[in-house]
Amino acid sequence: MRQILPPQWKTRLRNFFLDLDARIDSTLFSSGRGLRELYERYSTFMDRFYVGRWKRWVFIEPLSEAATIGLGGMVVLLALAIPAFRETADDDWLKKSDLAVSFLDRYGNPIGSRGIKHNDSIPLEDFPDVLIKATLATEDRRFYDHFGIDIAGTARALVTNAQAGGVRQGGSSITQQLAKNLFLNNERTIERKIKEAFLAIWLEHRLSKNEILKLYLDRAYMGGGTFGVDGAAHFYFNKSARDVNLAEAAMLAGLFKAPTKYAPHINLPAARARANVVLDNLVDAGFMTEGQVFGARRNPAVAVDRRDENSPNYYLDWAFDEMRRLVDTFPKSYSERVFVVRTAIDMNVQRAAEEAIENQLRQFGRDYHATQAATVVADLDGGVRAMVGGRDYGASQFNRATDAYRQPGSSFKPYVYTTALLNGFTPNSKIVDGPVCIGNWCPQNYGHSYSGSVTLTQAITRSINVVPVKLSIALGGKEGPKAGRAKIVEVARRFGLKAPLPDTPSLPIGSDEVTVLEHAVAYATFPNRGRSVTPHAVLEVRTGAGDLVWRWDRDGSKPRQAIPASVAADMAGMMSHVVSEGTARRAALDGIPTAGKTGTTNAYRDAWFVGYTGNFTCAVWYGNDDYSPTNRMTGGSLPAQTWHDIMVAAHQGVEVREIPGIGMGQKLPREPATQANANAAPKILETKPGPPPVLTKRGADILVRVEKMLDDAARTLGKTSSSAPAKPDKPSSSALAFPENYLTAAGDQAATPAPRKN
Repeated sequence: MRQILPPQWKTRLRNFFLDLDARIDSTLFSSGRGLRELYERYSTFMDRFYVGRWKRWVFIEPLSEAATIGLGGMVVLLALAIPAFRETADDDWLKKSDLAVSFLDRYGNPIGSRGIKHNDSIPLEDFPDVLIKATLATEDRRFYDHFGIDIAGTARALVTNAQAGGVRQGGSSITQQLAKNLFLNNERTIERKIKEAFLAIWLEHRLSKNEILKLYLDRAYMGGGTFGVDGAAHFYFNKSARDVNLAEAAMLAGLFKAPTKYAPHINLPAARARANVVLDNLVDAGFMTEGQVFGARRNPAVAVDRRDENSPNYYLDWAFDEMRRLVDTFPKSYSERVFVVRTAIDMNVQRAAEEAIENQLRQFGRDYHATQAATVVADLDGGVRAMVGGRDYGASQFNRATDAYRQPGSSFKPYVYTTALLNGFTPNSKIVDGPVCIGNWCPQNYGHSYSGSVTLTQAITRSINVVPVKLSIALGGKEGPKAGRAKIVEVARRFGLKAPLPDTPSLPIGSDEVTVLEHAVAYATFPNRGRSVTPHAVLEVRTGAGDLVWRWDRDGSKPRQAIPASVAADMAGMMSHVVSEGTARRAALDGIPTAGKTGTTNAYRDAWFVGYTGNFTCAVWYGNDDYSPTNRMTGGSLPAQTWHDIMVAAHQGVEVREIPGIGMGQKLPREPATQANANAAPKILETKPGPPPVLTKRGADILVRVEKMLDDAARTLGKTSSSAPAKPDKPSSSALAFPENYLTAAGDQAATPAPRKN
C-alpha cells in the first residue's frame, strides 16, 4: 500500500517545540550550575571571615542584632517623623505665627490685643545680659551644647521627678518649647511630645542658636494676654525689656514655666517666690554669685497694679482664633500681618454677664455646690455680644463657652419638637405620657410619674421626658427609632450644631454634648423666622494703616433657611409657655417677649437655660469642671435667674422687637399694694434663687399645713382675747422656700433611667 506522509507544517511545528524544550532545559541546567558555583565561591570567600567560639558571641551576634534593631528603629522613627514634618509644609511657617491683632468693640473702642507684635526693634544683643542668663539658667542651661534635645537634661529631669514623686523639673529644651509654640498646642500627649522632638531637630537644622533664642524670647506666652518678654515687660513693669533690672528679669524668666500661675498682676507672692527660684538657678548654673543676686532678693520686683483692668479675655481668645482662620482665607500674595479688628462685643452686656455670673456664684455657689459657669449672648445675625468662658480667667484660661462639651438636658428638646412639627405634628397634637422602652432603656420623667394624654405645648412646658422619646419613635415610623433620631440630628445640624451628636436612645432628652456657643446661636433660628446664622466675633478687618480688608456683612456667611417661618413661629409660641408658666419663670422679662427652655442633666451635673427675645439669644450653663454633681441645681434656678439679669442689661436703650409667633409680650402682672399683699409671701419671680431644697414636696407640704394650722390657732386665740390685739398674718418661710424650688425643678431633669427589669 501507498504510505501517507504527514503534512509539512506539522513536522515543522514539532521540531520547533523540541528545539524550545531543549533550549529551556539547557538554560536551566547552566543557570543552576552557575549559581551553585557562585554560592560555593561566596561560601569559600566568607569562610575567611568566620569567627567562632567566644568571639562570635561577644562581637558578631551583638553587632548583627544591633543592625537589625537599628534598621527597624529607623523605619519606626521615619513613620513617627512624617506627621511632625507635615506641620512645616507651609512655606510661610515662620511668618504664619506672628499675627498681631488689635481688637475694638462694636462701637470702635479698644478692648485688647492678641498675637505677636513682630517687630525686630530689640535685637538679641540688646536684651540685658541678666535676662538672657536668667532664661538660660531656668529653661535650658545646655542650650548652646545640644542638638535640639537635651538628653542629659531630660534624664536629669526624669530622675528628679521620680525621686520627688511628681513633676518638679521639665525636660524640654528651649528649642522644643519653641517648636510647640510655633507648630503645636499644649495638650499633654505622647504624640505631641514626639512631634515636638522631631520639630526641634528640624528647627536646629534651619535656624541658628541665636535665632532660636530670639524667637523664643519674642513668641513665648507670658500671661496677661502678652507674648514675648518685651510685651511682658511693658505690661508688668511699664518699661522696655532693654531696661529691666535683675529682679524684674528673674520675675520675667519665671513666667515661662507657668505664665498664669506666676503672673505678678494675679499672684504677686507666687511670682516673687518663683523669681527667687530663678535667682537660685543663676547661682547653681554658675552664671552669677550669691553676692550678685543678693540685692535682687532683698528688693524684689514690683509689678504694675492692673487689678482694675477688666479685659474680656475669653472673648478675645476666641476672636483671635477666628481671626487666624480668617487670615488663612486671604490670598497667598497678601503679606500683611498687623490688623485692627472691630468685633461684635458690647462691653456693657459683657460686664453685665460677668457680674451676673459672679454674683450668683458668690451668693449661691456654695449652697448648690457649683463652681463654674459660662454664657454667650448673641444678636440675631450671629454676632456674639458677650462671652464668659468661666468664673476667673486668671485661674483658668479654658473657655467653657467654646471648648467644653456638656450635656444640654431638656434644652435640647426644642430640636426634637421642631422635627415633629416638620413631620406633620402640630402644637396641639396629643401624645400619651406613659411608660415606653427602647430595648432595655426606659426613660422616666422627673418625679417618676406620668401625665397621660398631653399636647406638645404642655409637654415642652412641663419638660416631660417621655414625650420627646415617643416622638423620636413616631418620626422613625416603620424604619424604627434610629431613623427618627437621624431626622432630629439632621434638623439640629440645620440649626448650626456641629457637635458630634452620636446616635443613642437618650438623644431626644439631651444626653449628647454641645457647646454653649453653638447652642446659644442655634436658638436664634426661632426668632429669625427659621433662618440659621453663624456665630462670629469679627465684624470688620482693617490693616494697621486703616485699609478695609474684610467685612462681615459683605464677605461673611449669609443666613440659611433652616426651617419654615411658620414652624419657627409655632415653636416660639410653645417655648414662651416655658417662661410664662413652666420651669423657667425666673427668666421672664417685664414687657419683653421671651421664650426658651431649661435643661438639667443626670445627677444635676449640668444646669442650663437657653432663651431668646426679638433682639438677642442667650445661653447660660452652670456646673463643675470635674463633672461632679451639683446640689439639686436645676435650669430654672441660677441659670434662669442669671439669664434674666443679663438680658435686662442687654435690652437697656434697645428698641424691643417682637418674636414671630408671640408678638410683643405682656407686662408681668402686678397686684395692688394692699396690706394683705404686703404681708403675703412674695411671688416666684420676685425672689432670688436660694439654697436648694432639702425636703421632698410631700414633706414641705406637711410643714406648710402645720404652720397654717398654728397661724389659724393663733388668730383664733387673738380674736377671743381682749388683752392683746391680733397680729397680722406672717409670711410662711416654708411656703416660700420649698414649693418655689420644687416648682423650678419639676420635670426639668433629663435623668438616665434604670434598665427595664425582666
